[in-house]
Amino acid sequence: MKYNPKIHSRKSIRLKGYDYSQEGLYFVTICCKNREQMYGHIENGKMILNEPELMIEKWYYELENKFSDIKCREMVVMPNHFHCIIENVVGADLRVCPNTNTKQPLGEQQPLGEQQPLGEQQPLGEQQMLGEQQMLGEHIGSPLHSVVQWFKTMSTNEYIRGVKTKNWKRFDGKLWQRNYWEHIIRNEKSYFNISNYIKNNPLKWEEDSLNSENNPSIIKSNKS
Repeated sequence: MKYNPKIHSRKSIRLKGYDYSQEGLYFVTICCKNREQMYGHIENGKMILNEPELMIEKWYYELENKFSDIKCREMVVMPNHFHCIIENVVGADLRVCPNTNTKQPLGEQQPLGEQQPLGEQQPLGEQQMLGEQQMLGEHIGSPLHSVVQWFKTMSTNEYIRGVKTKNWKRFDGKLWQRNYWEHIIRNEKSYFNISNYIKNNPLKWEEDSLNSENNPSIIKSNKS
């Protein structure tokens, strides 16, 4: 399927026929390294598009072509982070890896604590910082960490080409922060709230906890 921004810009709130009792919808947040603002800017509550942002959007929807069991739902590219809802269409738990029966810690998994990527939307809750290596276990679908890693790799490679050929803004070492946040969407109300949060995220940019202009200490604390 060829990427078409007009098609993928549509917003849906309720998924027809979806069983919200299964663990198949995931709210994912990925941040630029050091919260550096790499993608466009906000004006009057709207994200002003630039080439890197459109590139990020393109690779997000390419996930559907790479992983047959993945459906790309709502998304938004912000100046220094990316929100999306990923659906696992086979109903498997994306947080585990295939064909193993041992378990190990989630790497740098930790509670959000004082760092809240959802701005003032803390009631969404349960969103955890996850490393690229996830809990191992029986699985029939694509593990979420593999999906995220592929997205990071492909978008980083194209961004590097943009730096070399289109004079895109340079980045320090890595384009994306090593880890990511994920939150299981367990019911229709949660899906509705998160969908609206994604849609309205640019309107909340001035008070967003991920906005490094509001909180310069974020950059310093995130360099380790």
